[in-house]
Amino acid sequence: MFSRVIIHNAETCVKLTLAMNISTEFPNINHKKDRQVHITVRDIKGKSRGVLFPLKGVRLGNLKDSTMTVSYTLKVANAKFGGFSKLLFRWKGSIYKLLYREFLVFCLLYTFISILYRCVLNNNQQEIFARLARHCNKFAKLIPMSFVLGFYVTQAFQRWWGQYTSFPLPDNLMMVVSGNVHGTDERGRLLRRTLMRYANLSSVLILRSISTRVRKRFTTLEDIVEAGFMTTDELRKLNHLYSDFNKYWMPLAWFANLASQARKEGRVKDDIALRLLMDELNNYRSKCSMLFHYDWISIPLVYTQVVTVAVYSFFTFSLIGRQFVKPASSEEHLDLYIPIFTLLEFFFYAGWLKVGELIINPFGEDDDDFETNQLIDRNIQVSMLAVDDMHQNLPPLEKDKYWVDKGPSYPSASMKPVFMGSTHDMRILEDDLEECVSTPKTQMLAINVWPTTHKVKKSKRSLQQLCICCRAEGEDDCSKLEPSNSSVHSPQHKTVQHSCQEKLFGSQETTGPAN
Repeated sequence: MFSRVIIHNAETCVKLTLAMNISTEFPNINHKKDRQVHITVRDIKGKSRGVLFPLKGVRLGNLKDSTMTVSYTLKVANAKFGGFSKLLFRWKGSIYKLLYREFLVFCLLYTFISILYRCVLNNNQQEIFARLARHCNKFAKLIPMSFVLGFYVTQAFQRWWGQYTSFPLPDNLMMVVSGNVHGTDERGRLLRRTLMRYANLSSVLILRSISTRVRKRFTTLEDIVEAGFMTTDELRKLNHLYSDFNKYWMPLAWFANLASQARKEGRVKDDIALRLLMDELNNYRSKCSMLFHYDWISIPLVYTQVVTVAVYSFFTFSLIGRQFVKPASSEEHLDLYIPIFTLLEFFFYAGWLKVGELIINPFGEDDDDFETNQLIDRNIQVSMLAVDDMHQNLPPLEKDKYWVDKGPSYPSASMKPVFMGSTHDMRILEDDLEECVSTPKTQMLAINVWPTTHKVKKSKRSLQQLCICCRAEGEDDCSKLEPSNSSVHSPQHKTVQHSCQEKLFGSQETTGPAN
């Protein structure tokens, strides 16, 4: 009997996946009944062939279960009564799976000390133990558990999210390559596919350096060659280039040189398109570099040690301090064999520490760690599809459904009012309208010559507004400034107005400091 499996990536997956992690990649294989596996291999060149792989010799006891990142988004799509309570009964990726060993050890130690106190110690020894328990319970509260754990987990979560957003995805790069590297002949196809293969090779090299899953899949560089991400000549050239540091950036340098060569050949039409290629390449390279630095620079070890010591010491003292001993005075005393609240406190604080331990490095093999192998397969598949099969392969242009209609029509019963703005339906009362009436504008002067009063009387429509100094001279002098129904001012009017301005600028009211 055998199971049938189809692989859409490289030929190396046949060897490495079956020998090391067969149930991870192929969960439908029955190890008890199947004696061999029929595999259809499809490499990145599109060639397919069938292989019968015997399961004899594979150590099934070391194989792991199918691990996928736990997703519960659909379960909480709608807020309803007891929505999160359904998630409490899941085992995979749960806090119970992470914490049950430590929880059992704590319960066993607490039970051992409780039996020792109740059944082994005599009265004098019980009195000494009771005083010790009260002392431990009093001073264990001085450890700032909430502050230390809260700050640490916050920093670890920010680091976890930063690593996720730094994962190199070739989507933007493959769109630019497909749209700017022209040519439907074999040379054009070769250029586009090679450019994207170099980009994916760089991500494989960096993930192989930081992810245990990818390292187990590609143990040597020859495995990458067999997988189709790199040719034998490229491997020879990569090994020939000596560097003391990680060489994940070298395929990106090949990408840049090949893009420049495509520009010389006319495959890239202009320098603007080449610049766009280089910009997307630099963004892709910066994400690879950021992943490498996240793996290199961790949260300082001293802080991780402080958090661990704080949690472990707190619950070490709690093993003694939270025992139900005889009270020091005759106050009411409740003797319980199971410390419910102490166990809840251990579950919360120790679980908090486990969360930080889980997310501090998401490139391991935990349930909630990143599926790096799946992302590698996805990236090479979609990038080759975008730059090869979909290049200049467009569906025929047709008039869409709304060529005449202005938009989709919905049944009147299901239509909802369209949001037009928060003040669209606001009603304005008459009192509010009176408050909104604009006040008359006054003539603006310099900031250091504002008049002492804000009340400026208006003359007739044809008269100019008078300044402060002109008001003191009386209505006779002001009447001299009135033009005779003409828009052109007389010389006498200009002379008087100039003298008024001199008085105004030289007065004590206007020469003072500006407020």
